[in-house]
Amino acid sequence: MDRIPRILIVDDDVEIRRLTKTLLQDYGFLVTVAGNGREMAAALNEWHVDLIVLDVLMPGQDGFALCRELRHRSEMPIILLTALREESDRIVGLELGADDYLVKPFNPRELVARIRTILRRARARPIERPQETRFVYGFAGWQLDAGARDLQSPDGTLVTLSAREFSLLLAFLSHPRCALSRDRLADTVRGQDCSPFDRSIDILVSRLRRKLEDSRKEPTLIKTIRGEGYQFCAEVTRRPADAAADTLAL
Repeated sequence: MDRIPRILIVDDDVEIRRLTKTLLQDYGFLVTVAGNGREMAAALNEWHVDLIVLDVLMPGQDGFALCRELRHRSEMPIILLTALREESDRIVGLELGADDYLVKPFNPRELVARIRTILRRARARPIERPQETRFVYGFAGWQLDAGARDLQSPDGTLVTLSAREFSLLLAFLSHPRCALSRDRLADTVRGQDCSPFDRSIDILVSRLRRKLEDSRKEPTLIKTIRGEGYQFCAEVTRRPADAAADTLAL
């Protein structure tokens, strides 16, 4: 028998917490509530949580700050709820790692549908990719130790990658000079058939380009292929972590 998913609702509005909790319980979910970041942390320490519904506009640490902290240590699914309607706010939420974004007021059935969809995709997400993570990749003076998840710049500086940035870079390095569609990249990075928003992969590529010091206007490493997606254009070498380098057959 499948375990019943537990949803954590984080919102400073007592009435919204009550109504959302009742709604999700009526649809068969286990629900825990928190009014701020401190209560959220306590709930996460006490319960195994499958998904967080996180309000953006809260006093103290807002939902964006909490989302950023969560994403630094976990790939737990996050849905942001907010009264903010600007597209720029939605993009900020996605850049911070949210899986979805719902504007208040919302249709309760839509929230339930989005939760079910994200949970289904999370269950299908690959746990590991051992055939790729045994190797050290070299490209344009850079080096990625896929097993250790260490990215080293040409001058020897270690560059920090989020889990999704690492997965995206590994996908490119595993398929050099191949045009990869946004849907395929979304499937690799997020473990799902497609992204909730068309621009989320574009935003992730932009972030990775910045970390690789790849010009946004004239990129040489990750090029946009109009109508197809993206292509990693540098020559890539690959070696086992304890062996000499050998060049990939391109």
